[in-house]
Amino acid sequence: MSPQELKATLSSGLLSFPVTDFDANGEFRADAYIERLEWLAPYGASALFAAGGTGEFFSLVPGEFTDIVRTAVETCRGKVPILAGAGGPTRLAIDYAREAERVGAQGVLLLPHYLTEASQDGLAAHIEAVCQSVSFGVVVYNRGACRLTPETLTRLADRCPNLIGFKDGIGDIELMVSIRRKLGDRFTYLGGLPTAEVYAEAYKALGVPVYSSAVFNFIPKTALEFYHAVANGDTATTGRLLDQFFLPYLEIRNRRAGYAVSIVKAGARLVGHDAGPVRSPLTDLTEEESAKLDALIKALGAQ
Repeated sequence: MSPQELKATLSSGLLSFPVTDFDANGEFRADAYIERLEWLAPYGASALFAAGGTGEFFSLVPGEFTDIVRTAVETCRGKVPILAGAGGPTRLAIDYAREAERVGAQGVLLLPHYLTEASQDGLAAHIEAVCQSVSFGVVVYNRGACRLTPETLTRLADRCPNLIGFKDGIGDIELMVSIRRKLGDRFTYLGGLPTAEVYAEAYKALGVPVYSSAVFNFIPKTALEFYHAVANGDTATTGRLLDQFFLPYLEIRNRRAGYAVSIVKAGARLVGHDAGPVRSPLTDLTEEESAKLDALIKALGAQ
């Protein structure tokens, strides 16, 4: 898939990030991960991101990364495109991107670099180095330590033909409007705030109609129902699902830092697709919190 073909693919439909399956000791379980992908792929997501943020990229070592991305590519070949996460220090991010390309992924989501603050020139050099190291498409994740300006993105757009996407995980409306107006259709734009459904209607109004759904991991039918309601302007359905599920869900998710991932793994377990525990420094939901989530899921009906 060429970068421009990937851009077209990512410009419509729902995206998602499968959780990564671990056993009780925290080791990758390829068999369970294959079952997960085989369950999710037929629901019709436009693309799946292996070893992304919800897939706990930040806890993986390089060998595990290779196993996870290769497994996803082989399992989903001919069904749904696979993008991989890539991140960390520039040289390591390059290694991840090249490895993802080698094992057959269609592109990468470039996650924020590690720890340190950086100038716009430094961010641009980091992103450009990763883009130049591969030939497939790159989507940059605007989040955390990587906060890009319209001017920096314009410079990168000129220098990096395979930089085809911009995913926003900051939620600065003024910045997002400025980027969208300045860059136009040069990028495909993705909503990437945690529990993106809560922001989906607002982002669509900004010219960002596509987003990634974490809850697709355990309520794929509802995730797609919500996406299609947003796409069709069905505010009655989005309002009902926000009140019935997403806002109460946020009350659980917001109890502890890191629960944006932990609650998704809890949901997968509750619907019979257990992905094992999260790795430290994340923590799993308590029994009380899991029970509250279970009640929310059951109120939605069969998935």
